[in-house]
Amino acid sequence: MPDRPSPLVAATGVVLDTRGRVLVLAPPDAADPRLPGGTVEDTETPEEGLARLLRKELDLALPAGRLLAVDSRPPGPAGANGPAGTNGPAGANGAGGPGGAGGRSLVVHVHLVGPVPPHRAAALSLLAGSVTGARWLAPDEACAALPAPVASRLRAALAALHTGSFAHLVDGVPHPGSPAGLDPARRVALEHSGALDPASHRASRPKAVTAASVLFTDPGGRVLLVQPAYGRSDRWNLPGGGIDSDLGEIPRAAARREVHEEIGLDLAPGRLLAVNWSHKAGRPARIRFLYDGGVLDAPALARIRLDETELLQWRTVAPADLRGWVKPALRRQITACLTALATGAGPLELHAGRP
Repeated sequence: MPDRPSPLVAATGVVLDTRGRVLVLAPPDAADPRLPGGTVEDTETPEEGLARLLRKELDLALPAGRLLAVDSRPPGPAGANGPAGTNGPAGANGAGGPGGAGGRSLVVHVHLVGPVPPHRAAALSLLAGSVTGARWLAPDEACAALPAPVASRLRAALAALHTGSFAHLVDGVPHPGSPAGLDPARRVALEHSGALDPASHRASRPKAVTAASVLFTDPGGRVLLVQPAYGRSDRWNLPGGGIDSDLGEIPRAAARREVHEEIGLDLAPGRLLAVNWSHKAGRPARIRFLYDGGVLDAPALARIRLDETELLQWRTVAPADLRGWVKPALRRQITACLTALATGAGPLELHAGRP
């Protein structure tokens, strides 16, 4: 209805390359740098609108990926943000006033796009008249280059990406109950003041990723390692994987299931040797339960059948040679577990593999 204008809807892409850099565009009219995207048109969904704009601006045929953030901004003064329907309305991708054009509120969807393959990132084709330059910037550099409202959205979206979560913004600021993007110090202050309702408290609490692994050895004391078919295949692992806690799975059951799925052996894990806690700033904590799988003799090793969608190969490695096969943190965990086996100690409490 004319007296009840609908919100202006925009879609922004956090376009990443394989090095984690962010694509930042420089408009032809010397306006502020911005992220790819703009106003959603007609009956488009935000995903459809963003895909259209990526093709139009960058000749980039990539779909809008996971929704990272939504920013709801109140109406600004009429005309403060440029004409409605233009690509990249201020407040959506540019600087400008607080809300949508012509006194309309603005809802911005922020989606992950990519990672863009190296050859495509290097040969990014810019259509004539759309943008005058495209730069791949490190996240901190991108936030420094962009106008404050857009930088705030980008920071929150990257936080959601790294934590596997979602950011809820109001006028560019993370909502007190936002699962991602909320400054940890502010979260603690809100909790201590009793300002969070139960739902917001649960949503904003830090999350952890849990996994279960099994340490098998052969009669010569060598450790069974498996080579993943995904991610960094040069980093070998212990058999095991994520715990399906949302299905009620417990660590011991996860260890048995993962071993059966990965290497085809249905064996009940032995005693718990260690629990490892690791943490990297801006990422969820990672908790690994490590179980004794026992000694696999030659007939047992011959029964190994790999899940080719997950693993490339397996091998046994002497403890002294682990350095060339696994990353340092896992090597420390394996060494600690071997010590626990030899001495009867444990379960051990480890932090990044260190007691």
